[in-house]
Amino acid sequence: MTSKELTGVIIKRLNRVKLIIFIGGVSVAILMFMIAKYTPPIYSVKSTLYPLTSVSEGSSASSKLTELIGEGGRNSKTLSDEANVNIEEVAKSRRTREAVVAARLPEFGNKPIAVILIEEYNKNKSRFSPIIKVPSVETELYSTGANLFVENYTVKFNKNSLLEIVFTSTNQKLIKPGSLVLIDKISQFYKELKIKKAQFDFDFTQKKVDSFQRVLNQVDNKRIHLNNTTLFVVPGKVQYTIPKENLENNKQMILAQRNGAASNREEALWRKQRVTPIIEILDAPEPPYNESKPSMILYGVIGFLVGCLIFTLFSISGIVYRYFTFELKKKLNDTSVEISPVSTTA
Repeated sequence: MTSKELTGVIIKRLNRVKLIIFIGGVSVAILMFMIAKYTPPIYSVKSTLYPLTSVSEGSSASSKLTELIGEGGRNSKTLSDEANVNIEEVAKSRRTREAVVAARLPEFGNKPIAVILIEEYNKNKSRFSPIIKVPSVETELYSTGANLFVENYTVKFNKNSLLEIVFTSTNQKLIKPGSLVLIDKISQFYKELKIKKAQFDFDFTQKKVDSFQRVLNQVDNKRIHLNNTTLFVVPGKVQYTIPKENLENNKQMILAQRNGAASNREEALWRKQRVTPIIEILDAPEPPYNESKPSMILYGVIGFLVGCLIFTLFSISGIVYRYFTFELKKKLNDTSVEISPVSTTA
């Protein structure tokens, strides 16, 4: 059979089963339409935050102190060059998520957010997805809720360096209180980490200054000892001592390092005294919320086309299979099996 004959056979088959193909397409279209109809809408709201700190990362306090003590450019490495607390990572952390899902909402009978998320999942899950039982142990409950909560929000910085938080849920009543709890926990942890880092910076620089000071004291003690043990008096009131240029050079080098550490200590103290991070909400999570729901008409049209395609392929699959099997065995000169050509009246 030639390809032209095969095309004719396929057309005849399709003409015979076109009603079945149409019914199949309509059936799939109805199925997709019902899926879209009963798919719960997803509500979302975007909140915009602006993290404020009274200490800018490009503070000039260290450079001014360096100028006052005469260090110039010898100590260009300051605390401003170190890594800073990233509020975006704080917002995405597991610690933040668990703190959010542990919060109780009066709007839901004082239930923890973790329980609400589990109930929403079980209510809207697909038929083949397993049911999540509410754990009786709090640690397991918050861990499960934190894993579900990952899908409920996104955090990113926009082009204006503002923090955008998009909170989504199938429960419209959860949008506002959930967003406010999330913002509160992000703000709380961010402030705590900033203050903790400022305290750590100050403690570190203080220890460093004390260490250099102890070394300087040892050098001074050594100088005093050498002066007391190497002073020579010659008759005629001539006094002289052994030169100590190397000791003096060491002292100047250590003194320069101590002054640099003191500069960093003063900057750390300034940061510690003035670090008061503030999270200002520019766009609050207020209604109306954005609603996302599949289009029933679009799903129906796609279902009809897909259904027609599936039933068409199923109708002609036998013909195509027999044709290619016949051609393959023909090329392999397999005469041991007698294969009848495809009937043109099929």
